[in-house]
Amino acid sequence: MFLYIDPGTGSMLFSIVIGIATTLIFFAKRVFVKLKFVLSGGKAEKISSAKIPYVIFSDHKRYWNIFKPICDEFERRKVDLVYWTASPDDPALSEKYEHVKAKFIGEGNKAFARLNMMNAGICLSTTPGLDVYQWKRSPNVDYYVHIFHEVGEPLTYRMFGIDAYDALLFNGPYQEPYIRKLEALRNQKAKECAITGCCYLDTMKSRFEKNGGNANSTNNKTILLAPSWGASAILSKYGEDIINALIQTGYKIIVRPHPQSFTSEKVLLEDLQRKFPENENFKWNKDNDNFDVLNESDLLITDFSGVVFDFTLVFDKPIIYADTSFNKDPYDAAWIDEPLWRFEKLKELGIKLDKNDFSRMKEIIDSVIENKELKAARLRVRKEAWQFMG
Repeated sequence: MFLYIDPGTGSMLFSIVIGIATTLIFFAKRVFVKLKFVLSGGKAEKISSAKIPYVIFSDHKRYWNIFKPICDEFERRKVDLVYWTASPDDPALSEKYEHVKAKFIGEGNKAFARLNMMNAGICLSTTPGLDVYQWKRSPNVDYYVHIFHEVGEPLTYRMFGIDAYDALLFNGPYQEPYIRKLEALRNQKAKECAITGCCYLDTMKSRFEKNGGNANSTNNKTILLAPSWGASAILSKYGEDIINALIQTGYKIIVRPHPQSFTSEKVLLEDLQRKFPENENFKWNKDNDNFDVLNESDLLITDFSGVVFDFTLVFDKPIIYADTSFNKDPYDAAWIDEPLWRFEKLKELGIKLDKNDFSRMKEIIDSVIENKELKAARLRVRKEAWQFMG
């Protein structure tokens, strides 16, 4: 008989082991430092602890589009920065920086074990779940800073995902009120918050302008289906039905699942990919960088995914959003009894698609692409959501 441990229990056990190991290591280091102090005659001189002033942690190479502008700025200012990544093929590892040092620290639990013993002044990351799962706050890190990897209110992380951070970097003024309400409800110390803009949108906009605009050179329209992941997302709720309806339009269809779907919804995706093999007018997109597929597409169909703002704000193209009846329960949004910013903006940026509308998919797509009022709405939302552009 084999001993089976479910993932949740395994995560908990690993956290306990790491916590004990980390405590023992720090205790041993403190004993060593005190002993060295005594043996040196008790001189009041500081023993170097090799603290790294600035560290960026990236849990996946797909976030390089967020961190590259920051690394470039550190390099420009000649300020030393250490970039830790959990992807062995992260593009950062091949950059030729002088002041930015990129290092692969292992994947999964190996990376978390390294992070839990980090000795740094400031750690910047997009990764939620600090002090919730395997990644624990290190006693030797002074300050943890979170930067958001999408435009939207900061409530769609899994519950308590950013509570343990000391500071948050926002894209616009609409985000902070949500955090202050959460802090009040949870009786937490106020985090330092700053509006810094959205550097990955800046980079994407620069690429778009250098590219000379939209890339679709065919007469046929290209429609991109790019949902979020989870039980409330498009592929979980509508799967075959919405893909069939899109194929029936005769347009070129690209389906780009959320990267997390390949881990958390592997069976679902394998089933859909088997039922809908690729052909001339139907493609599955798994590119690490979404720039080319967004640039190629004439219209985006999504749900509550942050990609809607990449598509509308940078490429200035229309969207259709599916009615997925978003379930707030697993997210920080469950604590706030008010409409989420992104859903209010979806009403301005696009047209809602109900399952009853699937039979009219082509008609709806054509009407949205020609809608001039949606273009004006994109300009309004861009000014609100994307501060300090460039």
